[in-house]
Amino acid sequence: MDSGYLLSGRYRIEELIGRGSQSSVYRATDEVLGRDVAVKIFRDGAVDEERTRRQSDEVRILAGMAHHALVTLFDAGADLSDPNRRLSYLVMELVRGPDLRRRAAEGPLSAAHMALIGHDLADGLAHIHHHGIVHRDIKPANILLVDYSAEDRRPRAKLSDFGVAITIREGHHGDPDDSSGTPAYLSPEQAAGEPAGPASDVYSLGLVLLEGLTGKMAYPGAPIQSALARLLGDPDIPEGLAPMWVALLTSMLDRNPAARPPAREVSLALRQEAINGAGRHRRDAAPLLTDEEGRMQAVQRYKILDTPEDGAFNRIAALAARIFSVPMAIVSVVDHDRIWFKAHHGLDVTEIGRDPGLCASAIMQGETWIIRDATHDARTLTNPLVAGEFGLQFYAGVPLRTRDGYNLGTFCILDREPREFSEEDTSALEDLAALVMHDLELRLHSRQVLAG
Repeated sequence: MDSGYLLSGRYRIEELIGRGSQSSVYRATDEVLGRDVAVKIFRDGAVDEERTRRQSDEVRILAGMAHHALVTLFDAGADLSDPNRRLSYLVMELVRGPDLRRRAAEGPLSAAHMALIGHDLADGLAHIHHHGIVHRDIKPANILLVDYSAEDRRPRAKLSDFGVAITIREGHHGDPDDSSGTPAYLSPEQAAGEPAGPASDVYSLGLVLLEGLTGKMAYPGAPIQSALARLLGDPDIPEGLAPMWVALLTSMLDRNPAARPPAREVSLALRQEAINGAGRHRRDAAPLLTDEEGRMQAVQRYKILDTPEDGAFNRIAALAARIFSVPMAIVSVVDHDRIWFKAHHGLDVTEIGRDPGLCASAIMQGETWIIRDATHDARTLTNPLVAGEFGLQFYAGVPLRTRDGYNLGTFCILDREPREFSEEDTSALEDLAALVMHDLELRLHSRQVLAG
């Protein structure tokens, strides 16, 4: 396809950016909307029923999927300007950044990078599996690494090329003797010509993650030798990898599909590893500090005071309000001289001064501060949360504790009436506070990973 060609009178072809056996991908300009796009043009040739079916399947699958880890489909059509040549094409978002194959050629990626990339991919696979789709061709060349901007430094990944994906109908998991996919990344069942289900994608993702961590393809060589190798033995998982990685990859690369974890569990495990890795990094490098110095440094490193109210935290606060049936739930952070509300649900309060009387009048249940009846202690009446126009008479809060042991602030709920608070209630409130901290840890780790 020549540069400058105007496809269907709308898409101006700019340059070739990828090529496969059945199609080529070009960077193009949408002349109507004035944006860059990726155009996948299928190979010209005699009409082939199987190829036509696969093109239609890819269009239908992409059109029905919407997920941050999947390439977005914008348009599909056929250019008929030349009666002797029909050009069928897809128009997709242009992902700025290399594919994983090109990136991996530079050397192994860090475990932190692979945890974040793997989390995205497993999350995308869980989404398509939930909708009855099996990709069947998970490989580094089909994984695009997104370069959004210098401000967004978290490594992100998108899964592309659904040309050999299938829809799982009831009682159907692919056609017999169908080994569609790339030989080096086939699952054992694909290599044996057996039906491929969601567990097949999990196996292929395991090979991709292992290659990213080690810099070596698990099953190199010619297609037949590569396919036979995985039927005869398991891939080598280096003992030098962290125990979490060894355990996860061992389960993902089990030759028995039923023994592999579903993609959702893989996604959750990798997300937790990203969070845990950030905590380990900070503990190893942490200097000796007083509690107050450590707390203030923790507040600063999370940069939580540098941003306006956070939508994600607001949603967690709204969830707490619904669970406990209270009029207010708050995520608060303690600065050196005041308490800042970084998220809240309910009454419109944005900032209050620190009031030692609030804690002095509370009782402890584990690590949870509880005020069952604020009117019974005059010291609490000076705090606007429990006095005046708000008329709040109950407070329960749990600390937002970092992995290195410092309290950023509090996740709390308040009510207009005195109430009892059980151990089960305390556990539920602690779980919600943990959601806030997990989100903060993941954001912090994302900034640290690519900052070097």
